[in-house]
Amino acid sequence: MRTLRIEELDDRVVVTLARPAARNAINAAMIRELHDVCEALEERPRLLLLTGEGGTFAAGADIGELRERGRDQALQGINSRLFDRIARLPMPTVAAVDGYALGGGAELAYACDVRLASPAAVFGNPEPGLGILAAAGACWRLRELVGASVAKQVLLAGKRLDAEDALRFGLVTEVVPAGELLKRAHALIDRMARSGPLALRLTKLVADAPGGHPIADDLAQAILFESADKRDRMDAFLAGGRS
Repeated sequence: MRTLRIEELDDRVVVTLARPAARNAINAAMIRELHDVCEALEERPRLLLLTGEGGTFAAGADIGELRERGRDQALQGINSRLFDRIARLPMPTVAAVDGYALGGGAELAYACDVRLASPAAVFGNPEPGLGILAAAGACWRLRELVGASVAKQVLLAGKRLDAEDALRFGLVTEVVPAGELLKRAHALIDRMARSGPLALRLTKLVADAPGGHPIADDLAQAILFESADKRDRMDAFLAGGRS
C-alpha cells in the first residue's frame, strides 16, 4: 500500500491514511487502496477503524486531480461510490478524527458509523468555494447526522464544526485528547466486539435500511433467534455471567 498503513487483527482492521505531506488528501491511489480494504472486509467481515497520520484525518480530496476531472468522471462517482461502499460494510466502522476532516475527508468520516474526535478536529465542506459541490454524500449524510439547519450552515455558508460543535450536534460521540484518541477508539471497538458478530451485522443492516419496517426487524430477529450464539450468550447470562 502506498497511501495507507494497515494493521489486521482478528476482530478488526486499522487503516491509517498516510499521505502526511499532502495532509492525507484523498487521491486516486488512496481510493483504489481503500476499495481493496473494502473488498477484504466484505469477504471476511471485521470491524474497521479509520484514522489519519500526522495530526490530520484528511484535508480533502486531491485538488490537482479534481481540477482535471470532467463530466464523465463526475458521473462515475469516483469518491461517492467508495464512501457508499464503506458505509455499507457488513460490520461497524469507526473514524478517529484528529485535525482537519475537510471536503472529501469529512465525507469519508460521515460515511463511518461512529466518529470520535480530538480537540483539534475540524469538520467542513468548502467545495462551493472551489466551484463544485460536496457530491460524495455530504449533501444528504450530513443532514441525517446533524439536521438540515446545521448541514446547510456547513454546506452553504462554509461553517466549520470544531470538536465542541461536532459533539454538541451529535456528529461525534466523544472528544478525547489526541494522545488518547486511538486508545479510546479501540476501547469502543472492544465494546462492539463483545457483542455477537451476526447481531451486529443485522442490527447495522436494519438500522441503515431506508424507511424502516417492522418486517425487516422481525426477519432479522428470526435469524438471530435460531443462532447458536444467541443461545450461548443467553445461557451464560442466566447462569450468572454477562456477555
